Amino acid sequence: MFLETDRLVLRRFTEADVDNLVWLDSDPDVMRYLTGEPTPRAEIETEVLPKILHDYTLGQAGRWAAIERSTGDFVGWLSLQPPDDGSTASVELGYRLTKSVWGRGYATEGVRALIRKGFTELDVHRVWAQTMAVNTASRRVMEKAGLKYVRTFHVHFDDPLPGTEHGEVEYELLRTDWRPSTVHEGDSMRELDA
Repeated sequence: MFLETDRLVLRRFTEADVDNLVWLDSDPDVMRYLTGEPTPRAEIETEVLPKILHDYTLGQAGRWAAIERSTGDFVGWLSLQPPDDGSTASVELGYRLTKSVWGRGYATEGVRALIRKGFTELDVHRVWAQTMAVNTASRRVMEKAGLKYVRTFHVHFDDPLPGTEHGEVEYELLRTDWRPSTVHEGDSMRELDA
């Protein structure tokens, strides 16, 4: 296990997680602001999962399977994604959870714990995240986790998703601006050996 919160266990992915990732990415609501369509199984088997597993060889940052403590069910993933060189100075915050746990605070709980671990143990200096400007739920998670709005920008897509015309937004949190006291009740975590 990498990290445990009140309601989640974050653990490394394994090759046995192919079906979990296929299941998660097959929900059109989950993929609505990402690609708008399911990720093909072959892509998960040959690109997505091998990249996740490779990133573990670069250091302790990466993408972690999120397991609901009360049920033992896979409910998605959360990440502090390093750049390709594995450095942790600036990492991208990410999360993708199954619709069954939306609105229950799991994303906020998990990302707050990841940010704490990043700043206190992984030598992270900057956490940043991006999403479509119209993805208000994801933006709320970023804000609740302490990230601040940085900019809106526009990217050209050959086949844009609805809402693309409003742009993408970027948020960030610097270690110098992070305050551990901003962690709210219910967001305690227990860190375990990776």
